Amino acid sequence: MEQITRIAADLNEITENRYQLVYEIAELAKKLVDESNQRRQHEEYGYDLDPAFSSSSSIKNEKPVQHAIMVKASESDEGGLVG
Repeated sequence: MEQITRIAADLNEITENRYQLVYEIAELAKKLVDESNQRRQHEEYGYDLDPAFSSSSSIKNEKPVQHAIMVKASESDEGGLVG
């Protein structure tokens, strides 16, 4: 959790528009939850509600906001690495 807090603070410092950053992280988290729900329905019922569903997603269902922060940080890092 300390690493997530540090990454979020770093993102906050380098962004030009903090409100846009929060909006983008919220959108990413929502997308991660939706993908997780789709994956769970696929596993339970054997079908996809969304034809664009991808079972190759490696998203953790328990912590979508933390994962979204990590994804956003990797997008902003020139090397593509976080931490």
